[in-house]
Amino acid sequence: MQLKFRKEERLMDLEMVKYLAKLGKLSFTDEELEQAVKDMTSIIEIMDTIKEIDITYDPLKDNHNVYLKDLRKDEAKPSLPTEKLLQNAVSSENCFVVPKVVE
Repeated sequence: MQLKFRKEERLMDLEMVKYLAKLGKLSFTDEELEQAVKDMTSIIEIMDTIKEIDITYDPLKDNHNVYLKDLRKDEAKPSLPTEKLLQNAVSSENCFVVPKVVE
């Protein structure tokens, strides 16, 4: 079976959902199939709204470009002493000690 949308309706039909369920080795009751048709149709309609988004480039609105020439040069500077960094740590052994979060 070839995947085709009915362009005039852009809806999933029962046969298409059955085909997709077969590909995914899924089994559905008749009620679940009907609900899947509604759900998939709704998803496709939502995805179709992407076409309505204006994606034309406007350089006046574009302020997300960061150019390497605009960045400052990295300079090595002396770091703070370990004792000063650890003075506010609840627990330390020449480093921060934190509770174990991964088993």
